[in-house]
Amino acid sequence: MISIKKYAAIDIGSNAMRLLITNIVEQKDKETQFNKSSLIRVPIRLGQDAFTVGEISVENIDRMVDAMKAFKLLMKVYQVEKYKACATSAMREAYNGKEVADIIREKCDIDIDIIDGKIEATIIASSDLHDFIKTDQTYLYVDVGGGSTEFSLFANGKMITSKSFKIGTVRMLNNMVSDIVWEEIEKWIKNSTAEYENVILIGSGGNINKLFKLSGKLQDKPLSYLYLNSQYQYLNSLTYEQRIAELALNTDRADVIIHATKIYLNAMKWSGARQLFVPKIGLADGIVKAMYQGKL
Repeated sequence: MISIKKYAAIDIGSNAMRLLITNIVEQKDKETQFNKSSLIRVPIRLGQDAFTVGEISVENIDRMVDAMKAFKLLMKVYQVEKYKACATSAMREAYNGKEVADIIREKCDIDIDIIDGKIEATIIASSDLHDFIKTDQTYLYVDVGGGSTEFSLFANGKMITSKSFKIGTVRMLNNMVSDIVWEEIEKWIKNSTAEYENVILIGSGGNINKLFKLSGKLQDKPLSYLYLNSQYQYLNSLTYEQRIAELALNTDRADVIIHATKIYLNAMKWSGARQLFVPKIGLADGIVKAMYQGKL
């Protein structure tokens, strides 16, 4: 007998909002499968407000309300039985973040959990990471968002340490990341990985997924440091318009992808990693898993 549950996750990020609808397939004596049914991404750049002005604008609140109403309807059509909405650094840092959450609750009947960086890293780590992590390898997991980046070190199949830094693509786009932050990340990565040899990077986030897709590689094959570096140089050589026209990037991806690439490159350099694996996982996947496991 097969049992199918339909769960959904809403990820309210600094660069975009996402609705992930997942079919959870349960079979006797078999591992539960999490099959992506639908993923809808809406480019509402909340970080542009939160990180520069300190509050989410009336215009973006209206767009959020419209998006959430649409998400609610889609979940109804898909017959979703359980869902969770989580917001990250943009809503965390906007001084009207809680007020915006109240408006969404009132107008859309959706509760938003505004989560901190540590919880964000834990939720992402509870996704499909265990499928990629071998007990005899050391991994530095890097999740780059619009407002923050989460770093987690895994060794012997267990998480050793993790840290969230206020560095992200939307912050970098607005020149809001100081040299001090970069120095702190370099120090943390070097200290955390010092006793380990042959560290492998695992990357997640919309930008690295796009870079991986552009590489044309098979899902289980890694990107090399040399490849990533050459892509970084190539992207830098193109104008914003060329990145949209020639690489078919979304308008809200074409301006931030270079900044994301720089974070991954530095993480590889400071950890000594030569390979970067890109499994299809992220916060939304982690939310679904955490709900199913009763952790959320």
